Amino acid sequence: MAVAASAAPRGGPSSRNADWISAICVVTFDLELGQALESIYPREYPLSDAERMNICYLAFPDSNSGCMGDTLLHFRVRCSGPGAGGAPECGSIATRPEDVLSPPALMYDPACYFGFCFFRQVRDPQNKRGYFQKSVIILSHYPFISLFYFLAEMIAPEYFDNGEAALEAVYHQMQQWPSPVPGQYLHLPLIGQILQVRIPSVKDKPTSIRPPASATPLSIRPVVLPSVYEVEFYKLLQPLVPHLYLLWELVLLNEPLAVMAPNPTLCSNFVQVLVNLILPLRYGSDYRPYFTIHDTEFKDYTTRTQAPPNVILGVTNPFFTKALQHWPHVVRLDEGTDRGKPLKKSSTSSPGAISDVKPGLYTRYKPFITPDRSALRTLGRTPSTPRRSGDARDAQVRRMLSEVTQSFMIPLERYLATLLPLQRTITPWRQPPSLKPFSQADFLKTLEVTGPHLTTGLKGNWTGLYKRFFSTPNFQYWLRLRQLEATNKIRVLYMEAICKADVLFWMRDKTEVEVVDFILRLNDLLVRGQVDRMQLLEVL
Repeated sequence: MAVAASAAPRGGPSSRNADWISAICVVTFDLELGQALESIYPREYPLSDAERMNICYLAFPDSNSGCMGDTLLHFRVRCSGPGAGGAPECGSIATRPEDVLSPPALMYDPACYFGFCFFRQVRDPQNKRGYFQKSVIILSHYPFISLFYFLAEMIAPEYFDNGEAALEAVYHQMQQWPSPVPGQYLHLPLIGQILQVRIPSVKDKPTSIRPPASATPLSIRPVVLPSVYEVEFYKLLQPLVPHLYLLWELVLLNEPLAVMAPNPTLCSNFVQVLVNLILPLRYGSDYRPYFTIHDTEFKDYTTRTQAPPNVILGVTNPFFTKALQHWPHVVRLDEGTDRGKPLKKSSTSSPGAISDVKPGLYTRYKPFITPDRSALRTLGRTPSTPRRSGDARDAQVRRMLSEVTQSFMIPLERYLATLLPLQRTITPWRQPPSLKPFSQADFLKTLEVTGPHLTTGLKGNWTGLYKRFFSTPNFQYWLRLRQLEATNKIRVLYMEAICKADVLFWMRDKTEVEVVDFILRLNDLLVRGQVDRMQLLEVL
């Protein structure tokens, strides 16, 4: 099957600067070309041939899965187009000023596109294939999963009813939206409705967020979205509740993990749940909620000449049963997964042997931490009332996992705070001091009095878990982000000291060389270390 991939239109850098979305694409099935990009809005939006090909193949189910009617899924692909502006690797740290307010896991990701796809397949006797097959895809650099799913369900039917003019109208409406600033309640008008959303902020406390009364009267009652990013946790995880802590460790340590599912909706949502297991920590390596055999990186992820990469891969094509048989950890799902059907763990070391066995978790991994069996039994019980199986159970699972993650990270945060220079050592007349290097050995010495066993009650080899964690992309991303924040804080304190200093008095007995050196150092700080005013205030 071929993909229409004509030369990507060249656009200026501003074409990649849309706040909420980058573009809206329509992919259809052409009898001669296969899956083809029928249209894109804005029309001048620059996509490379590789991006176009990946988007086209990801827009349709990867196998004959019988996805009749409407199907929602999402995917994640690397940016490589002419408008990417030399996009960094996945897992790189965004440096936009507004990102200082955003939780790391929800930051704008300049290295990757998130695609939110509404696929429609219905019988059509007028079509030579007998079916109408078309997808509408929203491309964005934000991982706002639930928000963009909601938007896809609004925009796609509008397009199917009114054609490309609907995409133009929708795009222009979205261009008028306020920027997605974390911590604010926003009203977003679209197709005759008003959506009320709130982008989470790093300052949020778990129980402090309540929707406020609208400050301005609205002619239409807004549709309130409780979250812009969450997917159903408990519904998807319930069959694997006995293995929840094991899955948490696999994700924390960036272990190669394949998810084999019967359809792209279940596949992409389950991968997203896995990534969210370690919130508020950001997953620091690549992950693909939905991946096909036609992806340009297919060979990189399926080669047997080297160890599998640190990736979470979601697939639906049965071919992957053989292609990924060398992967050490596999979750195999079936149609009953999201209905609470229990899945077992198997110690099979070769996932390729699971082609004729039941769904479940296949791994030989030996966890470092002993799970809280009592908590898992509580989660595994059938709720006494139907309502408990919904939002309340979701909140319970999220809180439990978040507490474990935070208990694991707090000793690291405390140790890093000791590496900051004392404020009294920051003087205007010398170069600002640097953050001390992170010493793994010194940190491990602190665990006896600050370790997570004191707050979680979980027993196990926490030291061994930290040692493994130090070599992971998750740790590297966290450390780079904290070092950047610390460097900015030191810079702010240094500039503050300069502003408070009596420079004229200091210059009275200084040589010309000392004065020039001070001016050059100050100029270098202002030029090389520019920090947005909002970021400076946040750091302070």
